[in-house]
Amino acid sequence: MEFRLRSWTIDDLDNLVKYANNYKIARNLTNKFPYPYTKQDGVNFINFASNVSENRIFAIEIDGKACGGIGLHPQSDIQCKNVEIGYWLAEPFWGRGIMTKAIKEVVAHGFANMEIDRIFARPFGSNIASQKLLEKSGFVLEAKFDKTFFKFGEYEDELIYAVRRR
Repeated sequence: MEFRLRSWTIDDLDNLVKYANNYKIARNLTNKFPYPYTKQDGVNFINFASNVSENRIFAIEIDGKACGGIGLHPQSDIQCKNVEIGYWLAEPFWGRGIMTKAIKEVVAHGFANMEIDRIFARPFGSNIASQKLLEKSGFVLEAKFDKTFFKFGEYEDELIYAVRRR
């Protein structure tokens, strides 16, 4: 299935709210991705993504509609050569290979445009699909921490996957 990565615009608001307001998505993301996902949450996110100085937070567009998001989040202090990748995709598009391609594209973009040496992700231990996705995208498991995340009243293992500049 074809997709493209592009900047978020306010015209994406309705699709963002429609697809982001999904427990199955929110359950595997940080609390910065709220559930339920309201129109105001969407406005706040689009304003944030639109004001980032370098282009590193993208909408995943399928058939002319924003159907997910992916972004690189720079770290600071002694982790300044690292960025965390975050991503989500609307449930109707799961299992079609879109996110694997999107991750590879964003990783290439990050290494080409940012002064970084490592891109990492922190999937929940129960999120097997995300772990497989990262492995297919060239990420390697670096660490596992037992029960460090607390989401929706449950403890979750934290896994750290990373890919390094070659």
